[in-house]
Amino acid sequence: MTPSREDTEGTELTLDPERMLELASRVARLTVERIHGLPEEAAWKGATRRELEPSVGGAAPESGRSPEDVVEHVARRILPFAARVDHPRFFAFVPSSATWPGVLADFMSAGHNIFQGTWLGSSGPSALELEVIDWFRNWIGYPEGAGGLFTSGGSAASLDAFVAAREAAGAPERATVYMSDQSHTALVRAARIVGIRAEHVRMIPSDDRFRVDLDALRDAVAVDRAEGRNPIAICANAGTTNTGAVDPLPELADLCEELGIWLHVDGAYGAFAVLTERGRSLFEGLHRADSIAMDAHKWLYQPFEAGCLMVRDVRTLDRAFSVRPEYLQDADSGSEHPNFGDRGLQLTRSFRALKVWMSVQTFGLGAFRRTIDHTLDFAERAERFIRESDVLELLHPASLGIVCFRVRAPAPTGDHELEAVNQRVQEQVVKSGFAMMSSTRLRGVYALRLCILNHTTTWNDVRTTLERIEGLGREAGSGT
Repeated sequence: MTPSREDTEGTELTLDPERMLELASRVARLTVERIHGLPEEAAWKGATRRELEPSVGGAAPESGRSPEDVVEHVARRILPFAARVDHPRFFAFVPSSATWPGVLADFMSAGHNIFQGTWLGSSGPSALELEVIDWFRNWIGYPEGAGGLFTSGGSAASLDAFVAAREAAGAPERATVYMSDQSHTALVRAARIVGIRAEHVRMIPSDDRFRVDLDALRDAVAVDRAEGRNPIAICANAGTTNTGAVDPLPELADLCEELGIWLHVDGAYGAFAVLTERGRSLFEGLHRADSIAMDAHKWLYQPFEAGCLMVRDVRTLDRAFSVRPEYLQDADSGSEHPNFGDRGLQLTRSFRALKVWMSVQTFGLGAFRRTIDHTLDFAERAERFIRESDVLELLHPASLGIVCFRVRAPAPTGDHELEAVNQRVQEQVVKSGFAMMSSTRLRGVYALRLCILNHTTTWNDVRTTLERIEGLGREAGSGT
């Protein structure tokens, strides 16, 4: 019987090698043009859903069109309408600026369509992830026997940590967890997902430096135990999103050891600063935590998603997550060849560690240390600029790249009027497109906030942004 064309040529969902290379080259060119043109672009560009409907709406087409047209359409009419979180003057929220080797790593991983849930499915990628995890283990000072895995981000890392903490405590009823009133909302969500009742998530007040109040924490644990509740985890901050504050890690480690409670550190924002001398000083005691959430797509300059969970004893993850169904019986390769699907919530998972490995191999770890130090320097220089300004007022000293401040009251002014002035300044900066800056509240006080994290940011970017805020503040004051 003669084979049919369908038997030998595959489906319609393929392109020939030459067309594939042409399209890849076009995508790469457009991406490089975008990255190098960012300083001349607005730091943020958005649109309403109604405005975007002509570009994204409509039923799925029954017949396709030119892939070149599709690529250009996405590059020109969809992707530009977003926060340019890698813009050198994007200081809002927590920026992310990817290295080019990291971008290429995601491209290569997607092109190889890696499934990294089991060693059988991805021995090379799994061996590389173990190596990168061991880098992290050494950086934070964890002992042999520690380990972890890459996750989508800090939210997933903390969720996995709470599961491990719950199981380590024997999955008790009436469980409670404890965190600062400065902790990220991801911790609240993680607690709820693992079954902690909302009223059993304890928000502990912070002190005048926005660090958790240890006496209040100890009292809360004592009350809960006296009333028959079961603490399973205490959460510490290694760099809060609001101010960059770092909780007293050695004292928290002492307390958790004394009380027999799991210590989880949320280092999603700041933990990779441990690569610098200043970071190591701030994070003294980090190595004593039972688990640590870290985000390489922040201060290790990788594309989203590159979160990581590290645990002091990797067996706690295996005990919490390992499930061995019959259909995966062939995937047991022994303890020397772990299945990452047995260490977290994902079985189907992508090859996230590659971007870190390729970036560090390309530039060397020293380049990352120096770059982190540069951003820390810029934040400290921004603090000095604000202190010396007759228009700006410092609300919190620079900490881990974050500075909080506001425009001063131009004259005897009420709190409401002063807040309105600062809101107008923030809105004008964003609308101008020159820079992207977010706001927050510190003890109820409206604050302007700069988060300086981008590896392409220069002091000139920071200085000119502050000068623009000063100018707008003067204008606002003269009109008050």
